[in-house]
Amino acid sequence: MLTTRVRRWAAWAPACPDTAAWEAWATNPGPIGTDGHPDARFLPPMLRRRCTPLTRMMLTAAFSCCDEDERAEVRTVFASRHGSINDSIVLLEALVRGERISPAKFSHTVHNAQAGLFSIAAGNRQASSSLSARADTFGSAYLEALTHLDREPDRPVLLVVGDVPLDATFAPLVHEAVAGYALALLLTHHGEGEEIALAVGETTASSAHPPWPDAIEFLRWLLAREAALTLRGGRCAWSWTRAGARAA
Repeated sequence: MLTTRVRRWAAWAPACPDTAAWEAWATNPGPIGTDGHPDARFLPPMLRRRCTPLTRMMLTAAFSCCDEDERAEVRTVFASRHGSINDSIVLLEALVRGERISPAKFSHTVHNAQAGLFSIAAGNRQASSSLSARADTFGSAYLEALTHLDREPDRPVLLVVGDVPLDATFAPLVHEAVAGYALALLLTHHGEGEEIALAVGETTASSAHPPWPDAIEFLRWLLAREAALTLRGGRCAWSWTRAGARAA
């Protein structure tokens, strides 16, 4: 098992824009919403104007999860199953019509755009990863964060995961919970936060999935203080347990 501590968390969704809303939601979970994004007023106007809805969500969660003096010092892992693909579709349709497309808009739809914009806004020059792993995206991102901690145990890692509902062009091809959200977790080996262990195994027969994304199910589990959680992705089973549950 691989262990870490969740020092702090922050999340954003249309129906749950702040910590109090998420804590209330965890006691009576339901839809978290699909439409809308935060205003991200903490970003400089020029940078904010270029952000896609997904980027605003992910940077809002990222900045809320870190104290000001931490933002420039953490390693980061940004993960999204689809990234800003909806904005890419708009650019591709314009290209098909023979219209000129904006290089600036294109640059903010690449998969590491959120990591790059966080680096600029926070003045962060530490190591960073950006990944997508289909149905295993959240578990793979958590594991990637643990590899950063293994490389540099005394430096916290900021894990940020988010997605927006897919455009109708591709939505029928993907079976997943439909929601717009971002979750940030500040992970450490030492200090504050409850110790949590991750075990990775082969996925078994398909089972019912929660009606919200895996990252949000992890947050629900974290807030509900349940002993264990298993999420079954496309290729792996991702299992988390609390230190007290393992001791018992």
